[in-house]
Amino acid sequence: MNQIVNICKALSDETRFLIVSKLKNVNELCACKLLEIVECNQSTLSHHMKILVDSGLVVARKEWKWVHYSLSKEKINELIIFLNR
Repeated sequence: MNQIVNICKALSDETRFLIVSKLKNVNELCACKLLEIVECNQSTLSHHMKILVDSGLVVARKEWKWVHYSLSKEKINELIIFLNR
């Protein structure tokens, strides 16, 4: 139950909700593309991504100096199951 609370808290911010909305339509996005989408600076994006990754909703994959983000299908399914109860 605590994990669901953390996911809901992560989604309570409009910018993070936008990030998740964009990630659901693609396999993954690099941080540079997310910067263009949310129109914020790098440190603000890092703050939002840390919250999303810590909640388990988003997975980060580092490739050399780039970080790529994708949704955790497992956590999405847990959220759907919880909401359908």
